Amino acid sequence: MYQFKDPQDTIVAIATPSGQGGIGIVRLSGPDAIIIADQMFVAKSKRRAPDLKNFMVHYGWAVDPASNRESPDIIDEVLMTIMRAPQSYTCEDVVEFNCHGGMVVLKTLVATAIHHGARLAEPGEFTKRAFLNGRIDLTQAEAVLDIIQSKTESFLRVSTHQLKGELSTELEKIREELLLAYTEIEAIVNFPEDDIDAQGKQKLQHEITSAKHQVDRLLASSTQGRILREGIRIVICGKPNVGKSSLLNVLLKTPRAIVSQIAGTTRDTIEETAQIRGIPIQLVDTAGILEPRDLIEEEAVKRSHQSIQGADLVLLVLDSHEHVSAEDEQLMTNLKGRPVIILLNKCDLPPRLDAKVIRRHFPKANICTISALHQTGLDQLESAIVEEVTHGQVIEPQGVLVNNLRHIEALQRCREHLAKAMQLLNEGTSLEFISEEIKGGINELDSITGRNIDQDLLDTIFAQFCIGK
Repeated sequence: MYQFKDPQDTIVAIATPSGQGGIGIVRLSGPDAIIIADQMFVAKSKRRAPDLKNFMVHYGWAVDPASNRESPDIIDEVLMTIMRAPQSYTCEDVVEFNCHGGMVVLKTLVATAIHHGARLAEPGEFTKRAFLNGRIDLTQAEAVLDIIQSKTESFLRVSTHQLKGELSTELEKIREELLLAYTEIEAIVNFPEDDIDAQGKQKLQHEITSAKHQVDRLLASSTQGRILREGIRIVICGKPNVGKSSLLNVLLKTPRAIVSQIAGTTRDTIEETAQIRGIPIQLVDTAGILEPRDLIEEEAVKRSHQSIQGADLVLLVLDSHEHVSAEDEQLMTNLKGRPVIILLNKCDLPPRLDAKVIRRHFPKANICTISALHQTGLDQLESAIVEEVTHGQVIEPQGVLVNNLRHIEALQRCREHLAKAMQLLNEGTSLEFISEEIKGGINELDSITGRNIDQDLLDTIFAQFCIGK
């Protein structure tokens, strides 16, 4: 079980990615951060760390703990910044050392801090301390991770809105409305002589309905939010030598797959990531082999089938310069019932393919005419992909878009509680039961922001973070 250690300790970690770089950062946080920094840093000004100004960069040297302070053994030339509590990321005393970005230097600085009394931070512990100390709520903490893991500018903007607390603000509005209804019911339950009348019942209905509509509005944004967060998996399939690998290279804007006139050049699935109009895409180029001749090709066919089954969207590439073959017919039969866009490739050559054959298999599918070789028709293809994925809706990465599965499931449970409360109220059920449903809805909202959350789940969330954040 993942467990955080004593939150009163002073922690240290490398805050920059592993590997060589121009600059590396070592971060300390906790009650003894400045005391530890004083023992491992000698300022050029000769002033001690506790006397240095807040939120200013101080030039000096990180020194070996075994050396004399007057003539120390220097580890590295560094810039040190002190951020005193509560005006810091964690609301604790925080010290950051900017040093040269070699791993030996960084690890030596961490070891020096540990020698002076710090301990190595757990993954996500800096952000968890910010949450526990009330600087951010849980949705904002999760937004930090989303920003780090953003694959597109669109999702980065969504995550930034959440970090600013916009989702928290929306949830707080719903919570206040439900809390008002809850306290009104509790007052009536505790003072039975003030029984609810028709006007009071109508007021409760309005408050619960209003809260439910706000929950529904947040859930309605979840489809677009999940698309921007997780992206979609697109599989390119077709018989050998129809231009699948050429299409992959064009969409990636780089020669990732080998292209040749020899049929069956691609004998394994190739997976790469890209983005189309702000939507993260995982592109999979599959082997075009339908009848394997050996064990390697048999495995290639198996992997192609697995990729197609796990696809959010399939791009079926056909050669428009040839008549529909038995292999094409077999592929179209296998793809029935799946989301498909038909690509008629090699449109630079005289057309021979009969589109009526395609329509028998896919009466409503988008058909795009392209030339992967000459890179024509790609705008039409991108528009078709976006339309298929978003169902014609425009994804606008502004405002609140719910994208986290944990948030979505909690909102769904909240909606169920509110729907049940409305049902009980309309049936004239005792107010105590309605009160419990409203309370259940409030608890679900609190589980999103972190007011009410299981410790194991909290540990699981922060365990996804890197050490140093």
